[in-house]
Order: sequence, then C-alpha cells, then structure tokens
Amino acid sequence: MKQCSVLFINTDARKVPQRQALARLGFVVDEIREWPEHRELLPFQVVIVLISRIEGAAMLAARIRAKPHFGNRVLIGVAPATASPTQRRCAIGAGFDDVVGEECEPRVLVTRFLRPLRARGELRCGLPPLAA
Repeated sequence: MKQCSVLFINTDARKVPQRQALARLGFVVDEIREWPEHRELLPFQVVIVLISRIEGAAMLAARIRAKPHFGNRVLIGVAPATASPTQRRCAIGAGFDDVVGEECEPRVLVTRFLRPLRARGELRCGLPPLAA
C-alpha cells in the first residue's frame, strides 16, 4: 500500500508551517505554486488549497472538483484568519471537505482530513505510524 500523499496548492507563495509539520508527521507532501493540471492531482489523496481571498473560495472548490479524475479526493481549504464562520461554511457547501484558518495547528489539520480519507475506501493509502 502506498503512503498517503498531500498536495499543497500555494499560489501566493506564503510560508505555511503546516506543510513542514505534515512531512515531519510522515506524510508525503508536495507543494506547487501554480494551478495544477488534472494529471498532477492523480498521485494525491489529499489536496490542500491556501485560499488568499475567502470570497473566491466557492469558485476554487468548484474548479478543483470539476477537474477530470479528481473523484473523491479530500479537499481542504486553509482560509485567512479574517474569514468568518459563515464564509467557511459557504466554502464547505461549495465543495471543500473542510476549511480551517491559517493559524490552525498541524495536528488539527490532520484530524480534519483523516476522517473523510478513512471514509473513502477507494483512496487507500498507508497512514504514518503513530508517534509514541
């Protein structure tokens, strides 16, 4: 079974501590600065998008979910700290599995994508071993 892999889409080139933390936790993590072609998404079970403007989050989710072969991959948004709970719920309703704030602890981020990842059997991948 292959190791679970996470793709960070970071078009603003922001420094995100979650990316390095996920790699330290044992996930295979890649980061790109451009919007990916659909083939680039295929190796990843989890796609995390750094949202620069929460107002555009619904369109981002729709664009990504519409890509060929995206399927049931887990899609998580990382919103600016100024995003309201209502704006986050709207983004979730538009296609994100969850939307967290950019101040979100890495372990919390992991819990937000593990539940939907486990529920989607077709995305089988090996999780990192639990730290003692």
